[in-house]
Amino acid sequence: MSPVIASVPSGHVYVRHLAPPDGRTTVTRLPDPRPRADVPDAQWWPPRMLEPGWVDEHADEFDLMHVHFGFDAVSPDDLADVVSSLRRHGRPLVVTVHDLRNPHHVERGLHDAQLGVLVEAADAVLTLTPGAAAEIAARWGREAIVVPHPHVVEEPRLSQERVPHPGFVIGVHAKSLRAGMDPLPVIEEIVATLPDLPGARLRVDAHTDVMTPGHPRHAVELEPRLRELEGRGLVDLHVHDYFTDGELWHYLQSLDVSVLPYRFGTHSGWLEACYDLGTTGLVPDCGYYADQRPCIVYGVPGSTPERNGDGAPPLREGLLRAYRERPTWRADPEARRRERQEISRVHEQVYAGVLAAVADRGATCTS
Repeated sequence: MSPVIASVPSGHVYVRHLAPPDGRTTVTRLPDPRPRADVPDAQWWPPRMLEPGWVDEHADEFDLMHVHFGFDAVSPDDLADVVSSLRRHGRPLVVTVHDLRNPHHVERGLHDAQLGVLVEAADAVLTLTPGAAAEIAARWGREAIVVPHPHVVEEPRLSQERVPHPGFVIGVHAKSLRAGMDPLPVIEEIVATLPDLPGARLRVDAHTDVMTPGHPRHAVELEPRLRELEGRGLVDLHVHDYFTDGELWHYLQSLDVSVLPYRFGTHSGWLEACYDLGTTGLVPDCGYYADQRPCIVYGVPGSTPERNGDGAPPLREGLLRAYRERPTWRADPEARRRERQEISRVHEQVYAGVLAAVADRGATCTS
């Protein structure tokens, strides 16, 4: 009988792609309970499964809980209560550590405490890169199973050829600014480098809320400076709401280089999409982006951990390298399919292992 997984979340593209491409899996994942709040752009968030009492009310509906992300606003005490409820009902916990530094939190203390509860209590810990696994071992003494991020882009787009475009297009997407993003210094450095990149242009995208004075998320320093740079013809500014998936894939393939303007973070689905589509990722040396997929790394002042000797080269040098070399890193669709098949198999094995361990413990206790 297929084990039923209470996945937190279930509907996110990462979790959906833990199933094999042909859908033949021994695992059933519960659909996300609809959140109480109306969150039209993320219907799985905030996750109901981590609310007080949910496990007690629904323990007979699942065999195992797997937490990925979405616990940003859940207190460590409430997470400890979830763990206690799982233990009381004999339901094991699996945790995938996506973020060792939460990109939405200005300070790291809360996320560190949340991770501490989950990682220490987990029956199995997974993560996406060897670097993240080493940090987990150093911080909590837990051995994390490294399983790569599955592809983000789906067929037929994954296999479609790139459409050539004139010039050399550098993209920075400000989106709706997270705490871990600091796009303005990155944009200024690119603008300063453009004279050394004949034929290059900078495209800057920003969401409407960031660019609208009076909006709660208005970026009071970024917005007027972008307007000024646009007026001087130094950036190609695009202001819009969230892209659909199709719009996002078209946007990424219109770029030669996508620069990630992060001050801190750990892993990136955006980088995975760049790799799927053949767009070069120019990524900061914080976190473990460089462990994830082929990319060019630039140094962010004060970033940690420092794994590059004297540090990664500055952004200017990364831009010059991308311009000179024109990397052609792109995922092979068939390799992505095989990788996803293996990712699914590993998850099935992890689930089977922890469920067997719990059953053994139960048999020991009753004998």
